[in-house]
Amino acid sequence: MSVEQRVQRTSRRTDRGALQLSATLLLVGQLAYVLVTQFHAGGHANDHRAIFATYAGSGAWKGVHVGQFLAMVVVVAGLVVFHQALGLRAGGAAAAARVGAVLAVVALALYAVLQGVDGVGNQQVDAAWAHASATDRPARFASAEAVRWLEWGVRSYHDYALGLALVLLGIAATAVRATPVPTAVGWLMAGSGAAYLVQGWVVGAQGFSGTHTILILVAWALSLVWMIWLGVVLWRKPHLERID
Repeated sequence: MSVEQRVQRTSRRTDRGALQLSATLLLVGQLAYVLVTQFHAGGHANDHRAIFATYAGSGAWKGVHVGQFLAMVVVVAGLVVFHQALGLRAGGAAAAARVGAVLAVVALALYAVLQGVDGVGNQQVDAAWAHASATDRPARFASAEAVRWLEWGVRSYHDYALGLALVLLGIAATAVRATPVPTAVGWLMAGSGAAYLVQGWVVGAQGFSGTHTILILVAWALSLVWMIWLGVVLWRKPHLERID
């Protein structure tokens, strides 16, 4: 059987149109997430007294968090479409892809909880502390810290779910016999997932530390590299297939 015949026989396993849609959703969602996050109130996130005062006075707080949530919806939609486009039906790679898609949806559900805690709860308790009387301020501050620590926990498990989703989908992508997705893209996808897994551990142990910030930037950079690469391959080389 010639290489061309093998491509014709096996390329039905991947849906190029769906892969293009996936690449578009992923890149648009990631870029939107990075952009809207630039409007997030900043400061030393583990200096609670200073940062709570900043959050309490942020006029863009709720809008930024809604924007982040909508961007995450687009990213997760891209991951689910990516899973469908791979067309894996049986075997270990198919199972990994299915679990990865489920975990992506779980990550979105956890992110909705996270944005409820952070985008609504945090600012409410921070404002209550900032405007409390001297007598009430210690109790209000304790409440604000409790909500902050809850945010750490939800963020940690969101990162775990998203990280595992990316690792499993990336590994599954490398196992498809005929696909326009370069093998290196699959491994970079898995690498970005590993960065989210480490983020999950760090935020659970240290909160929003400097190390956590570095890991966020690493995950963003890796994600943008493989998303852009995937988009370029799919839109510029419509007839190229990888044969393993």
